[in-house]
This record gives sequence, C-alpha cells and structure tokens, in this order.
Amino acid sequence: MKRTDKKLSDVQAVYSGAEGTLWELIMGEQIHVGGMNSSMELAKNAGIKEGMHGCDLCCCNGAGMRFLAENFKTEMTGVDATDKVIETGKARNEARGLADKVNFVKGDVTDIPIEDEKFDFVWGEDAWCYVEDKERLISEAARVLKPGGTIAFTDWVEGPAGMTDDEADRVNTFMKFPYMESISGYKKLLEENGFEIKEANQIDFAEYVDLYIQMLTKQLTSDALRIIGNDMELFQAMGGEMMNMSELAHANKMTRGRFIAIKK
Repeated sequence: MKRTDKKLSDVQAVYSGAEGTLWELIMGEQIHVGGMNSSMELAKNAGIKEGMHGCDLCCCNGAGMRFLAENFKTEMTGVDATDKVIETGKARNEARGLADKVNFVKGDVTDIPIEDEKFDFVWGEDAWCYVEDKERLISEAARVLKPGGTIAFTDWVEGPAGMTDDEADRVNTFMKFPYMESISGYKKLLEENGFEIKEANQIDFAEYVDLYIQMLTKQLTSDALRIIGNDMELFQAMGGEMMNMSELAHANKMTRGRFIAIKK
C-alpha cells in the first residue's frame, strides 16, 4: 500500500491554517462527506442511544459530538491534536449551550490520554485517513471501549478497483494523508483487535466530490479566493487536484466506507 511522508504535524498545519478554513467553507461545520445525513445514518446503524458516553477520535472542532449530544442526548469526549480546532470547538460548545455535555482532550489518537474501558462507543467521521498508524488507532479505540461497546466510523478509503502507486501518491500528498486504508484492511484491523464486525460497506463518495467542485467553481469562488489570499494560480491548481479525485472516485479507485463493530 503506497504511503507518503505525511505526519501529524502536516495535519495540524492544515487545520490550523487556510486549508482547514477552506474545507469548512465547502463542507460546512461537519467537515465530512454527507454532513448531518451521514452522521444520522451512522448513529442509527450503530444503535447510539440517550445516556451513552462516546469518544470521538480526531474530533476536529467537535461538530460530530454536538450532533450526537443534541440529537441523541449523549455525553461526548473528543480527542484531537490541533489547538486551533479545539479552541474553536470549545467556543461553539458554549454558544450552543453544550459545554457540560461535550468536552475536548488534546492528544494523539494513537496514544489516547484516557483510562481503559471508559466509553460506550468510539466515533469517527472521515478523519482516520489522516492517521499514520491506523493499527495503533484501532488498538487504542478498543482499549478505551467498555466490553460490548461499539466502534462506529466512516473514512475515505482506497476503492475496490485499487490505485497505482502514482495515483495514490498524488491524492494522498494533496490531501495530506499518510495513506488510505481499504475496506478489507479496516476489517482485518478490527478483527485483530477483538471486534465483531456488524457493518463494513462502501458508501456514496463520487457525487460529493463533484458537488464540492461545483460549489467552488459556481458559488463560492470569491470566498475561497479570499481564504487563500486571492492566489488564482493556487486556486486553479487545487481545482486540478479535485478533478483528479473525482476521476479516481468515479473509477472506484478511491471511495468511502462505513464501519460498525462490537468489542467482544
């Protein structure tokens, strides 16, 4: 599986700067594909219920946690390594009256600074593609889950058609991913860490990449240019990379997966 040299520091730079702001412009506060509809389907399929305590790994600004606290009456703890998104998330929690239901812990999700068997479920949305050591991530998720607890996440993954090394290097470098796991790869990691898999399916992706391209080129061009300092050359280069992702997505070379599993 083709890997890049991208590290946690590269991801922190993205979400501390203009690139993170640009992603939120086109995807909304819930910086993942499908927004609220995707979150609702994941939560319902995972059996998330009122009173549960969940942990969102790579929680970014906490939008997923606020969604769960508001719609499923859960208590949430988020783990992220980027100061800027944590501070933004805390302010948004206060504004929404959720400071007592949603909290943040700064840390690396491959070494979570939380005790064993604390949570009813572990949650993630389109963020673990940024994690270099996914084996350690899944192991840590298992550690902080109670026996019988649920892991529920979506992620960008390599599609069943597969990518060449050059294709993988191009998209992973643009997105700052160390690598993209596959659906079969995640299934293997989950099983090796004591999970019983309930769902591991490919879900919609290509149509959303096309949507984001249309938003940037037909509606949000001025906003996007302002964020990147009115650098038209950079804007056009980013557009080219988005078009490349669209082609890979339509060829089923990169896609998105939804995973739900139970800790034995």
